[in-house]
Amino acid sequence: MDRDRAHTAWRRAERVRVLSDRMIGIGPFGIGIDGVLAWVPVAGTAYSVGAAALLFAEAIQSGASKATLAKMGMLLGLDTISSSVPIAGWAVDTLFRGHAMAARALQKDIERRHGRPHTFEDDDQRARNARPIGVKSVR
Repeated sequence: MDRDRAHTAWRRAERVRVLSDRMIGIGPFGIGIDGVLAWVPVAGTAYSVGAAALLFAEAIQSGASKATLAKMGMLLGLDTISSSVPIAGWAVDTLFRGHAMAARALQKDIERRHGRPHTFEDDDQRARNARPIGVKSVR
């Protein structure tokens, strides 16, 4: 499978991971669109199914292993099923980070086969470590 295509899938999985389960972070906990929409009947399930379909499409196009697809299917299935149960299921869906875990499984699969892609965080780190223009290092 093409490395560039796999890295594009990695970045898209990252976007789904953050949007679904980590838009607002509080320590080790986070909440995203999936957690908020879980409390809106039909909308929560629709978002959950749509995000799961996007992750699966990226996994298939990037050539993810059968084991990764199975793991993602289990996590995304649990996430989607929980969002369809009123009240208790909505609470579980708010706390269960199925999209984030499935996205991370895909990312690990891609990293194992193609390495980690260049990200904007890498650019930020390089900028922090760079010397200002015109400043010479002292030895």
